[in-house]
Amino acid sequence: MSGTGNEGLGVGGNDLVPPLAADTAGLEDLTPAERLDPGEQSLVDQLLDSAGVTARRDLYRSIIGTVVHLAEDHTDTLDLKLARAAIAEMAEAFRVFRPFREEQKVTFFGSARTLPDDPLYLQARRLAERMASHGWMVVTGAGPGIMAAGMQGAGRERSLGVNIRLPHEQGANEFIAQDPKLVEMRYFFTRKLMLIKESDGYAVLPGGFGTLDEAFELLTLLQTGKAQPAPLVLLDVPAGTYWKGWQHFLDTEVAAGGLISPEDRSLYVITSDVDAAAAELLGFYRNYHSCRWVGDLLVMRLRVAPTREQLASLTKRFADIVASGSIRPTKPLGPERSSGDHVELPRVALRFDRIHYGRLRQLIDALNELVD
Repeated sequence: MSGTGNEGLGVGGNDLVPPLAADTAGLEDLTPAERLDPGEQSLVDQLLDSAGVTARRDLYRSIIGTVVHLAEDHTDTLDLKLARAAIAEMAEAFRVFRPFREEQKVTFFGSARTLPDDPLYLQARRLAERMASHGWMVVTGAGPGIMAAGMQGAGRERSLGVNIRLPHEQGANEFIAQDPKLVEMRYFFTRKLMLIKESDGYAVLPGGFGTLDEAFELLTLLQTGKAQPAPLVLLDVPAGTYWKGWQHFLDTEVAAGGLISPEDRSLYVITSDVDAAAAELLGFYRNYHSCRWVGDLLVMRLRVAPTREQLASLTKRFADIVASGSIRPTKPLGPERSSGDHVELPRVALRFDRIHYGRLRQLIDALNELVD
């Protein structure tokens, strides 16, 4: 993944959307669909040998085990075609994104119907230009509207596109068309996976059903820890009411009914100011770098180590999400050292309750406030 350290979560690398998965979860808990009997495993090992595969063989075995299970279960043709297309699309997207794994990226979401003379188009273009000037790449769905605005602002060299093939819309926009950094996809779910999985921050501008779907899925992933903590900006124009109306709905219908927690408001920022949007995206990594689970410890890698006094204050302030013990400094732990996982950085560890991710975001903000 990117320089923020989304790699190293879970066993052997990323999950689909890099979750805060414990290092102990994974291969020892294979599903029935992944298990091979000894004879099948021997044949699979011969196949891997012939392909020259030496690394991550357990993962390849489990993937092939799933395919074997599909055959044994007499899976019907349509289901097989869907599974085949999905894994082929993901494999192609992984290939395209692989050279840019160490680049920080921001994904832009918004309406394909936004015209170039719309003030929202200009907002998106300005924010993308600002992020590219700080060395970030911009990822969009590669279509028209806000997607084109983001790529125009970032420039072709700093743009990555994940386009969806639709019968009623044209192909990729002019700023990414025919570029090797463009992926074409058939399914929305594989496209959304890549738009979310690869990025370190997100900007969402007003849009229709698709944009709202993407915004709510992002919030769900952040709220449940199924995605790495990341900044999410909901950007409008100064006179716009789109996100204000959205927030009113959340306040009066969702939060008022106890369907979300007050701290979930910390998972996103609403603004109509491009400078404020850029500050939110960039400021998230001012001190915080990345995190991963090592056993039951959540390890947070930082750029500047807090003092003992600062950690004692943070432990008291965030005692509600520390299951036991304290927020304490730590050296790189065994699994981090064995994988070379940012071992040069200072870090702190805590037994996070794995529930209150809005409060975890507030802790990250507090860690960022410790540096100028």
